[in-house]
Formats: sequence, structure tokens, C-alpha cells
Amino acid sequence: MDRMSTIILAAGKGTRMKSDLPKVLHPLNGRAMVHYVIDLAEEIESEKIVLIIGHKKEMVQEALADRNVEFAVQEPQLGTGHAVLQARPLFQGYEGNVLVLSGDVPLLRKETIQRLVQVHQKQQPLATLLTAQMDDPTGYGRIVRDSDGYVQQIVEHKDADEEVLKIKEINVGIYIFQAAPLFETLPLVKNDNQQKEYYLPDVLKIYVERGEKIAAVLTEDVEETHGINTVEQLKNAEQILLQRLHQRS
Repeated sequence: MDRMSTIILAAGKGTRMKSDLPKVLHPLNGRAMVHYVIDLAEEIESEKIVLIIGHKKEMVQEALADRNVEFAVQEPQLGTGHAVLQARPLFQGYEGNVLVLSGDVPLLRKETIQRLVQVHQKQQPLATLLTAQMDDPTGYGRIVRDSDGYVQQIVEHKDADEEVLKIKEINVGIYIFQAAPLFETLPLVKNDNQQKEYYLPDVLKIYVERGEKIAAVLTEDVEETHGINTVEQLKNAEQILLQRLHQRS
């Protein structure tokens, strides 16, 4: 099996949670939600697990003191591409792959990530991304595939023409990258957008422009890819996790 490590994005404030607690520390059935993401990284046997922290970073470090993880600090927070770039010193000379997860997506299943890993290892693209089908994909970046099923483009909703808008497959923000090309390409990402931030999907755009191969794996369950941004979504996630426990027992 190819070498695999995981980067978990965990620097955000979680403004819509109406609490000053770092977003990833909000409790989900009695555990901080980021623990579920770390569990997943361990289940796929990540060599190294790196959390990108920022807002109230000492609190996050303290809460995870008993977990076998490393930390990289993102200050200020300038987007997902900038976040992953902060981990570069921890991957000097690393000849493997990096799975990028979000600390606020605790419902992802091991089986889904294993499928992503298998496709990445079999097809050997520079990147493999997880996608989902949505009945109403308004506002999401659409996945345009070529005749071989590889990613040709990720088109933002606002930039999409009528044909692209018919596509229901979206990017959910979960990726595996070959580590060395990722960290070489991240400094090339520009922040020429309204938020003046550096976005991780722009690495994929650079790859596409170079004619590099990017694979995509469609998840069968869009629910597991949802991030938690509100108290209502947190309660909903608690119910889903309890149902899963019930199904197993």
C-alpha cells in the first residue's frame, strides 16, 4: 500500500455556532467533533496526522493532548490552500500521499475513504477528489469529467453555462494528493477573488491546465460529506451517529 498521511483543517471559528468555542471542539454525543475525524484518519492507518489550527489554538491542542497528532498553525486564516501550505514543513522529503479532511465533517465513513484511497492508488493521479450528487446543486462547484471519467474542470456555479448547470455532481472538499507535487504547487495559487483567500481547489485547476490526471470518486451518501455549521446541523449529526450505532448493535 502507498504511504498515506492526513491533514485535518481545524482552524476555523464557527461563527454560526453562536459560541466562542473553536468549531471543531463542539460536542457531538459527548465528544468533540474533531475526534471522529481523527478516528477516521487512524482507521485508514495514516502515518502522520497533522491538524491545522488557528482560532483558540491552545484550547484545541489541550483538548487533543492524548491523541497522536501534530499541529501546524494558520494565522491569519487565508483560505484552505493557505491552511494546507502551513503543513509543508512537516512533510519535507515525504514521498507519499496526503488525505485532506475537514475537522467539521464528522460523518464520513471509513468505507468511503477506503474507496477514495483505492482509486487513487490504482490510477495514480496527482489528485483524487470525493464528489457527491445533489438534487439541487445551486451554489456548488460542478465536476466536469472527460470521456475517460477524469476531472476536466471544476466550474464554480457563478461561472457555469447552461450545460454545466445541468450537472448534479459537486466537489465536497475531501481530497487525496500526491504530497510532493501538492506542496510544490500550493505557492502558485493566487488570491484574486473577492475574499482575497487562497483556495485548495485552485491546485486542481493548475493541474488541469497542465494536462495532469485528476480522478474523482462519487460517494453514495451525500449526507456523510456535510460540514457542520449550525447548532441544528450538530443535532442532526448526533441523530445520524446514534442511528449508526443502533444499526451496528
